[in-house]
Amino acid sequence: MERIGLAVIGAGYWGPNLVRNAQATPGLRLEYLCDLDVSRARRVLGDYSTVRASASLDEVLADPAVHAVAIATPAGTHLKVALAALEAGKHVLVEKPLAANLAEGRQLVDAAESRGLVLMLDHTYCYTPAVRHLRELVRGGELGDIQYLDSVRINLGLVQPDVDVLWDLAPHDLSVFGAILPDGVEPLEVAAHGSDPIGAGRACVAHLTIRLTGGAMAHVHVNWLSPTKIRTMVIGGSARTVVWDDLNPSQRLSIYDRGVDRSTPADLGEEKREQAIISYRVGDMVAPALTEREALRAVMAEFADSITEGRRPLTDGRSGLRVLALLEAASESLAAGGTFVPLKTEVMA
Repeated sequence: MERIGLAVIGAGYWGPNLVRNAQATPGLRLEYLCDLDVSRARRVLGDYSTVRASASLDEVLADPAVHAVAIATPAGTHLKVALAALEAGKHVLVEKPLAANLAEGRQLVDAAESRGLVLMLDHTYCYTPAVRHLRELVRGGELGDIQYLDSVRINLGLVQPDVDVLWDLAPHDLSVFGAILPDGVEPLEVAAHGSDPIGAGRACVAHLTIRLTGGAMAHVHVNWLSPTKIRTMVIGGSARTVVWDDLNPSQRLSIYDRGVDRSTPADLGEEKREQAIISYRVGDMVAPALTEREALRAVMAEFADSITEGRRPLTDGRSGLRVLALLEAASESLAAGGTFVPLKTEVMA
């Protein structure tokens, strides 16, 4: 089949990674690298590349050889750049977050859906072998009913000039939640607490609590100020519990057949029917073997396949809307002192 002509927009921090993986994806043919600093784009491409460097978005979008664009520009520009691409009839892959706010994100989703175009988020973690296996475990019912999710993403990170730590780091965890949770388990309301101990003018340490349908609860801890780097997620189910340690390449997932069982009075003898009995189940731990591969390569393959097959990608525009809805509710809660804020139900559908 004819390959999909692609232009990468933005040659800064993430753009070169998109260029490298696009060139290694059989379904894609990289046509342009577009950046306002065209000399930077040329440096990324190298002296012998046949890919064209351009400083003009209009030039790129007017070229019929370009069928799709991958956008790696600041979040504040996503609406302008992505909307221009969609209006030019191009499929769009965009870095997180989808847009600077929920209203702008809705504009992009509406524009893509009305034109029958693919709008996909580069939620890279959702395409790692570990998260793909997590999705199979959770949605396949091997963990039983989901009881809680607990995620920690902390490191001595770069304090961003325009967003707080929630908007910078939490989208990774929120996108993973959205990718692995089974149908019928949705966020209902959000509470956020944060602090700014260094006087940066925005929260540098934050805790996010999400109430889910069915009584489960999800928790995210993000932190720019930790001298140690931790990236873990624990998903507890009624049958099993799985721990994802992203910094342990030899054992990223650990599945524990351990937990708490509760006998109801109907299950007990007559002398004990007045009380329920708690028992602890201690079983084996299994660490599945996972094939290591670059997640961004899988992102590019999913983008190409969703265009070719005319289907929604795993991380489509609506998944980006759900992350924005959670972040906006978290910001509202943070400003209100940590009260629970309901999610906009029309976004979560």
